[in-house]
Amino acid sequence: MPQFPVKNFSLIAAIDLGSNSFHMVVAKADSGEIRILERLGEKVQLAAGIDDKRCLNEESMQRGFDCLKRFAQLINGMPSGAVRIVGTNALREARNRGEFIRRAEVILGHPVEVISGREEARLIYLGVSHTLADTPGKRLVADIGGGSTEFIIGQRFEPLLRESLQMGCVSFTQRYFRDGKITPARYAQAYTAARLEIMSIEHALHRLSWDEAIGASGTIRAVGLAIKGAGLGNGEVNAEGIAWLKRRLAKLGDADKLDFDGLKPDRRAIFPAGLAILEAIFDALELTRMDHCDGALREGVLYDLLGRHHHEDVRERTLGSLMERYHVDLKQAERVERKALHALDQVASAWGLEGDNYRELLSWAAKVHEIGLDIAHYHYHKHGAYLIEHSDLAGFSREDQQMLALLVRGHRRNIPKDKFADFGDQGIKLIRLCVLLRFAILFHHIRGTQEMPEVALHADGDDLDVHFPKGWLEANQLTQADFGLEAEWLLRVGVTLSVS
Repeated sequence: MPQFPVKNFSLIAAIDLGSNSFHMVVAKADSGEIRILERLGEKVQLAAGIDDKRCLNEESMQRGFDCLKRFAQLINGMPSGAVRIVGTNALREARNRGEFIRRAEVILGHPVEVISGREEARLIYLGVSHTLADTPGKRLVADIGGGSTEFIIGQRFEPLLRESLQMGCVSFTQRYFRDGKITPARYAQAYTAARLEIMSIEHALHRLSWDEAIGASGTIRAVGLAIKGAGLGNGEVNAEGIAWLKRRLAKLGDADKLDFDGLKPDRRAIFPAGLAILEAIFDALELTRMDHCDGALREGVLYDLLGRHHHEDVRERTLGSLMERYHVDLKQAERVERKALHALDQVASAWGLEGDNYRELLSWAAKVHEIGLDIAHYHYHKHGAYLIEHSDLAGFSREDQQMLALLVRGHRRNIPKDKFADFGDQGIKLIRLCVLLRFAILFHHIRGTQEMPEVALHADGDDLDVHFPKGWLEANQLTQADFGLEAEWLLRVGVTLSVS
């Protein structure tokens, strides 16, 4: 991977757009560690606003925007790259997430990325592992969110297994306790639904085993505090405490009547659903105790952000593993990457492609553009795009993967203009990146067996001029034919290629 300049930000920030709550942390980075300066969190319950058509309603979006306006003041003026904003299950599920993201980015002034469930799990574990003592044993980490629950087994700072299930305290509240009434039958329904979800992963979890169980969410903290208030523990969650709380819920019968110590009023409504999920976790995984950890997703995002700016980018390892798995020709990938980045240097200003994000994306695409060859040569660019879009790639957001997959899909033959258009104004710049990738691939069509000349590129609007040394093309007619055919392909997306 190319080595981009290290960023020395005085402050960094992470915002977690959760299904239940929005959280923000602002920190100072020092010698690879972070010191939290500010923490903000608000119950937004974004997941509660998802309707039958899987769209966020205006009321829930407005709650989110009102919260983000308060967050925005703390990050106002922070440079690009110093703030990372991630959306989780509610935004993964919402069909109109694009509208929410566009409006949120206007408020915050920084990009919002939606991450997959397993990427969320990785970041949660990163936050937990940097918060707890660095012990040698294996940890089971569970995080009950508003719309999903993540499970991770890891050792020290490395996650060994990451899973995300479609169950959360807000979504289960909407399904089983919408009116706030608590009955044994409703609780049993929520518990059974959670057990059925966990069945799909419990064998894999048991097979790896663990030495301690850690909970990393507000729900687990609230349950632990309620158990402590009943005199049945010291803040940890235990089976005896869960049983007592379950009996107490049935006796009270209404979420508004919940009076447990440490339970905030805004968490009462979702407490029964959270307890049912937690009891199902305890029973399925045969737990007797779970301790709480304050570090979670937002802390993990901070450490991941810090790593990216100090050349410890997990995305590098992810792509390296992908290239190894699909037997990429490393020398060819390196040649294409080097030429593509050199071409970018020449046209970045004219084509509006300045900035590390474009450079990174082009570099990634050059590295993995041939992974589809391991499936079949026929339509290998389509195979490669599918693998990239649908694999769990640690460190990458959904949008990262979609853009990367699109560059790989368009690196040969027809460029799917309609798919690039799905990215709006950004689509034009992605097409231009794709053109540069295609240029580098054609330039090295003959794989390292021929010494290639220096060429100059000049871009102006939708025109790209490529200048070879005088007489070289006439003496190398395969390359001349390649670029002649390429000019025809590019005309289909409105780019005029001139080669001389």
